[in-house]
Amino acid sequence: MKYSSQRCGLIFKLINSKSYRLGTTKLFATVAVSSLLLSQSSSPVTAALEDSPKTVIDEVWQIINNEFVDRGFNHVDWKLKRQELLQGEYTDKQSAYKAIRQSLEGLGDPYTRFLAPEEYADLTSQTSGELSGIGIRLGVDEKTTQLTIIEPIPNSPASKAGLAAGDHIVSIDGKPTKTMSLEEASAQIKGEVGTQVKLKVSRETKPDFEVAIARAQIELPSVSYTLKQEQNSKVGYIKLDEFSSHAAEQMQQAITELSNKEASGFILDLRGNPGGLLFSSVEIARMWMAQGAIVSTIDRKGGNEKFSANGKALTDLPLVVLVDGYSASASEILAGALKENHRAKVVGSRTYGKGTVQSVHSLSDGAGLAVTIARYYPPSGIDINKKGISPDIQVDLSREQQTNLSINPDLIGTNADPQYARAVNILKNESMSVTNRQSTPNQLNIN
Repeated sequence: MKYSSQRCGLIFKLINSKSYRLGTTKLFATVAVSSLLLSQSSSPVTAALEDSPKTVIDEVWQIINNEFVDRGFNHVDWKLKRQELLQGEYTDKQSAYKAIRQSLEGLGDPYTRFLAPEEYADLTSQTSGELSGIGIRLGVDEKTTQLTIIEPIPNSPASKAGLAAGDHIVSIDGKPTKTMSLEEASAQIKGEVGTQVKLKVSRETKPDFEVAIARAQIELPSVSYTLKQEQNSKVGYIKLDEFSSHAAEQMQQAITELSNKEASGFILDLRGNPGGLLFSSVEIARMWMAQGAIVSTIDRKGGNEKFSANGKALTDLPLVVLVDGYSASASEILAGALKENHRAKVVGSRTYGKGTVQSVHSLSDGAGLAVTIARYYPPSGIDINKKGISPDIQVDLSREQQTNLSINPDLIGTNADPQYARAVNILKNESMSVTNRQSTPNQLNIN
């Protein structure tokens, strides 16, 4: 059973206590980001903003004014916009939030967006790769509509308490889950580290039971991996779901363990990966590449920051990268670097096409703001924004194949997965080529 949601990949670039991130379509997510120190305005329109909804409005305006990548603000008179905003009457925060969102629409950039406090909190925990909870993935059983545990995270409080995949949660702290949405149930289970949550659980093999679990800080797995025996070859299959702050260390562990198990090649699956931290994508690229450029970013002032391999690759074994239309931002940086440096064959469908960088700032009332502050380019310098990266080998899934993999996620990364199957064949051919080159003696002309 699969429980999926659309997500927006933003890439964060952590510099001088700010967080930057690249993105795609819809934010779900979660990052501890420092507050932004704003410059004080001398405009007479701003009299006393303290303890007023206008405080957040002015903070947003200042950040956009100082950082937005388009210095012409998409032909919007941004100074006039500030006066209009601060002259408005706002009865509460919600009316101020509405005005902020309307003003940002004029910039013509879907990735520059205002985040209400709950949205910002979600974004912070996803990108940090951590959350405060008990460590379970939740879904709703399509047949019974019951709140269901998809899986407990290994070594989490939920796992240690004996919760298992397929368990149904009947109530949370005495409140029935029957009328709760997935989001409401998730919010009920999350909480401060050290506090307890009481769950009533239904399991087919035993009567309903209750369990009290203490919440803890949970590191979310971004990487899953396994060694697959494909005829005479051992293939290291690695699935990277998101570029969180823990993704690089998890990737290092995956490559090391699979190498120790004598993998003859690797398949790196970036399908459905919406993005994440910029530095995480660079670190992971360096694990696969011994040399070569990875990515460059250009800001509103023309400042160009370049990232390259550092000679510390963990493996030089053959590599195939899987991508699709939902591989975005940091995924495109990694896939583009590996492709253009001829380190890997890229297989699948054209990627999403997200070529801009966002910074994310916390605001004084707990809300947040994502603002586009730069554009990024793969080693070739080609602008991939709204274009994506075309794979070396195009393997598009039919609607029937997509539906089959969606309904049966256990088939992903098996020979029933056409893109994976093609990647396995490529690895076999590359391994045979290497073997043939090694076994063919050098021929010399002796005169």
